[in-house]
Amino acid sequence: MNFNSFFLKSFRVLLLPFALLYGAVIIIRNWLYNQEKFRSANFSFPLICVGNLVVGGTGKSPMVEYLVELLQPHFNIATLSRGYKRKTKGYALAKENTTAIEIGDEPMQFHLKYPDLPVAVGEERIVAIPQLLHDRPQTQAIILDDAFQHREIAAGFNILLTQYGDLYTSDFFMPTGDLRDQRSSAKRAQMIVVTKCPPDLSVEEKNKIRKELHPHQFQEVFFTAIEYGKPYHIITKELKAITQEEEVLLVCGIANPRPLKQYLSEQAATYYQIDYSDHHIFRIDDLKEIKKRFTAITATQKMIVTTEKDAVRLIKFSEELAEMPIYALPIQHRFLFDEAHLFNKGVIDFISDFKGPQVIVQSPFNEEQSA
Repeated sequence: MNFNSFFLKSFRVLLLPFALLYGAVIIIRNWLYNQEKFRSANFSFPLICVGNLVVGGTGKSPMVEYLVELLQPHFNIATLSRGYKRKTKGYALAKENTTAIEIGDEPMQFHLKYPDLPVAVGEERIVAIPQLLHDRPQTQAIILDDAFQHREIAAGFNILLTQYGDLYTSDFFMPTGDLRDQRSSAKRAQMIVVTKCPPDLSVEEKNKIRKELHPHQFQEVFFTAIEYGKPYHIITKELKAITQEEEVLLVCGIANPRPLKQYLSEQAATYYQIDYSDHHIFRIDDLKEIKKRFTAITATQKMIVTTEKDAVRLIKFSEELAEMPIYALPIQHRFLFDEAHLFNKGVIDFISDFKGPQVIVQSPFNEEQSA
């Protein structure tokens, strides 16, 4: 353990009184909801919530994208996010000239990757959902991004993510730990997905993790590994592979860059890094620093790699970046143990079998069975 890590852990232990106070507030709040002193709004409409119990990156955005790609061929769907760190307030629906400053980087990422997908933001989801349905009345299901801990709305289907090696079962309340909700809240999820697993996760370790999570009988537990796609230029969209001869400058402002750094250490000859805080808003001085650091790399084969989240905050410098070799590295979930079809079926069946009047599309799984 290096000094900085030791100092951070020691400092967080000293914040234990604040963590206990925060935890008490969360426990009382959940008790009030459970006793129906506070009431959650229920919509006669399929709402799929993707969330977690901790702060930091468990893979929510790639899971939303997985669901979009799964569901778009069969249903008219939309996404609704809070729009974290955007410079605007209230409800907004992404349009052709929308920027990340207006809706936030994750929603902007969805908007750029899926131009036909209605992407909305709104702090008060209880207000934003009716507005979204008014704007897009053909919508048949909404994916709520990062909404598990927000109990003002009761989603019909909850997908809870937890990270391999950092399960919520062994965590503690902020700021001593990373929990923003109590561990027992996991019982509200229909599916629990353990993300960022080793690709070669053994059945024995799978069963050990499942035992630690101790799911209820109605809950399904899945395991996914990170799978990186081929980098594409953030302006021209040109594809380029990372080779063993390539020296890479990593420009990164995400909550958990460890898997990405591990990937680059395996794929590239070497890599250098410029780290920024999560959701960092890039400024012209940052661009100058990136250019300076990249120019200092003397290798003939070199490139700049960033995440898709960072890319949506960099494209405002499109003129400057068009001539630079700066590539976004896509990421996706890959389900382990050949269980993707079970996950897919559970999600699609939820929408197809929903009792509300607006959903009339037959599940493709049911169609296959009846054929």
